[in-house]
Amino acid sequence: MGAEVTKRTTSEPAEIGIVVYPRALMSAIHGLTDMFQVASMQSIEQSGRDAPQIRISHWKLQEDGSVAKSRDSHERASSGLVALILPPTLSDLPVGDRIGALPAFVREQHQRGTTICSVCGGAYLLAESGLAAGRTITTHWSHQDLIAGRYGDIRVDTDRLLIDEGDIITAGGMMAWIDLGLKLVDRFLGTDVMLATARYMIIDPGAREQSYYSVFAPKLDHGDTVILKIQHWLHGTNTKGVTLQMMAERAGLGDRTFLRRFQKATGFNPTEYCQRLRIAKSRDLLERSHLSIEQVAWQSGYDDTNAYRKIFRKILGLSPKEYRLRFSVSESGRALGASANPIPAV
Repeated sequence: MGAEVTKRTTSEPAEIGIVVYPRALMSAIHGLTDMFQVASMQSIEQSGRDAPQIRISHWKLQEDGSVAKSRDSHERASSGLVALILPPTLSDLPVGDRIGALPAFVREQHQRGTTICSVCGGAYLLAESGLAAGRTITTHWSHQDLIAGRYGDIRVDTDRLLIDEGDIITAGGMMAWIDLGLKLVDRFLGTDVMLATARYMIIDPGAREQSYYSVFAPKLDHGDTVILKIQHWLHGTNTKGVTLQMMAERAGLGDRTFLRRFQKATGFNPTEYCQRLRIAKSRDLLERSHLSIEQVAWQSGYDDTNAYRKIFRKILGLSPKEYRLRFSVSESGRALGASANPIPAV
């Protein structure tokens, strides 16, 4: 039986849970806890006592193998987690019988609409849950071969610091909890609060300012379990060729009913939602690859490069070439964008 999803009110603090398992890196657990507390303070300082805040909870593996809440920054009842973090470990990887009901707990939270996040060795726990099957994740380079060998249905890309697929976010090395924490602050409290938090903690937000160009943060806690399943499917597949009819059939609904429920739950119609997923993928290709714009368009699911350019500009406010010039992580990538079609003077 699927877990019941309770809709969170807009005035309620966004609850982020952190899993505490044996030999988890406590510096990451405490560091994330402190970061979210600082973020809430910055939010209140900017917007007053009624400003959005983050509620922090710890979920500990018990001796009998069950999982229970061991810490909560707020006393009143909660409608559920918006995100659950699987922290890194230095040893004793979180796999097998020693992690008890944790994989089932992670799966249940995902079914409720919770965004699941892993850092470094926490990727093993994500893999054990089965949620990473068919996905591309990142982790520390030392885990790449182990994960690939143990879980053959998972793709591992250790060249990337963060991979954000909306419902699942994975972060690389053990200190990447800092980058993940700032990303979650940006998602739930906004960019201004994220930047203020980074300044207060003397952390360089660096490339995270890409969020100025509209990071796609899909709604997953809307309470419609049928639509949530379709979202999970879309996030884990190539949306090229996916039609409204295909989605409606998978959901077991008529076209009009599916369209109405999808729009109500996510705030987007299915076509717009798929386009935003494709543009998110193309942004990563523009940042990190040397592919031409035409190749990026194709790999992002667009047969028509001109249509891709129009949609990219509509969503992000600048062209793919301009985006590459601003945000490519390599000099060769920026040179490619400049040589392909330099930005005209204005």
